[in-house]
Amino acid sequence: LSFVTSLHFRGSTCVFSTAAQQRSTGDECGPEDPHDEPKHPLSDCALEHKAIKLEEQVRDLTERYRKALADSENVRRRTQKFVEDAKLFGIQSFCRDLVEVADILEKTAESAAGEAEPSNPNPTLKKIYEGLSLIEAKLQSVFAKHGLQKMNPVGGRYDPYDHEIVCHVPAEGMQPGTVALVTQDGYKLHGRTIRHALVGVAVESQE
Repeated sequence: LSFVTSLHFRGSTCVFSTAAQQRSTGDECGPEDPHDEPKHPLSDCALEHKAIKLEEQVRDLTERYRKALADSENVRRRTQKFVEDAKLFGIQSFCRDLVEVADILEKTAESAAGEAEPSNPNPTLKKIYEGLSLIEAKLQSVFAKHGLQKMNPVGGRYDPYDHEIVCHVPAEGMQPGTVALVTQDGYKLHGRTIRHALVGVAVESQE
């Protein structure tokens, strides 16, 4: 009995030792340890949803970039136009003052021309008139060089952007609404009116 008990105890010890060894081996290289199992990957549906969301973000950013680029180009164009206009029209105030000088010169030349008629053979007045005419022509040439031009509205249609009506005259041989006379010349600087022409407009006579 003692021998059997001893043998049984040894067998249990052996079985226990074998089981412990197996557990130890399983801890080292066993694939069934729940702590070493890989995490579950995202499902196909979740990946597709994430891809769609990213595409929407890319489209939104692309659209914002295009708008920002367009706004930047518009600002650049407006700035460039502002600079160009400043170069062209920066002298318009100066030009307004000059055309008043041209008015005085023209009236003086006309007055000298009236005094220097053939009936009055005064050579001094003739020379004065000729000199004033040359100065007037030179002044208009300088005006044209810088884009300043006198209007010639007689015979044309009345335009409120270019003309200012100071009187009405009977339409004798002219279409009503056309400019019949000019009491003060108008001027444009590079196509922009800087002084309106004072005009008389033809109207139908009421008898």
